[in-house]
Amino acid sequence: MGLPKKRAEDTSPLVYQCQLPLSTGRTVNHLADLLRRHPKVIRSRWRILPPGKIAVIVLAVLRHDQPLADMAGDNNVSESTVRRWRDELIALLAAQAPRLDRALKKVARQGGEVVLIDGTLIATQRRTGKADRRNYSGKHHRHGLHFLALTDERGRLIWISAARPGRTHDNTAARHDYILAHLRAAGLGALADLGFRGLDNHVLAPVIVTGFHASRTHKLTPGEKTANRVLAIGRAPVEHGFAHLKNWRILTKLRTEPAHATRLVRALLVLTDFEVNR
Repeated sequence: MGLPKKRAEDTSPLVYQCQLPLSTGRTVNHLADLLRRHPKVIRSRWRILPPGKIAVIVLAVLRHDQPLADMAGDNNVSESTVRRWRDELIALLAAQAPRLDRALKKVARQGGEVVLIDGTLIATQRRTGKADRRNYSGKHHRHGLHFLALTDERGRLIWISAARPGRTHDNTAARHDYILAHLRAAGLGALADLGFRGLDNHVLAPVIVTGFHASRTHKLTPGEKTANRVLAIGRAPVEHGFAHLKNWRILTKLRTEPAHATRLVRALLVLTDFEVNR
């Protein structure tokens, strides 16, 4: 004898709700415009939902890490469809992320003189085996992927690097991205923490300012301590930029696959620009 197919009278479907920021309206319109143009490029004739609705669904997934199955069920589509929409918009947004040289030139055109540079670790789930050892950061004592980022003087993110293993040193990442050469080409300086010491060895006209380092043989003078405090105040806004980026809760389940992580973080950089910086 089979079970009854109809739902019991005393039960009701569960509804999962999430709240998006008030500034999301502009972001939704931007995503919807991308979705309207993209089908013409890939020669797709229709979508099961209107572009604005798809944009809201993807934003809920990115902002609040809403389960794909829940978003699919509430909108009468399959989980694979929501996943395809999410990956499609991530790729479209990542393609809009600024290149390093263009981002620096834009700051220079707007009258900026310095940028703030720092590295951050975005945590990933630990995988078994030796392959994941390079993703372990001894500095943060956890597994993750390393990203290098630049902000303007107010802490607005202007560029973010590709994902690298968590054990990557800030200086190593900066050398791979030719940060020093790009800064000189744009005529800009940069404020950085002591992790970037040695990146710029020019004594008379350094481009990257890192402050003074105390050691067993060298105690900081009062003037050096004051200079370090002034530098720390000037660098403080860079943490605001990282905080805005990490408000996207999808980063709490970041994959260890660098190409996917790079696309996702660069897409979130573009979204953060719409949500916070304008």
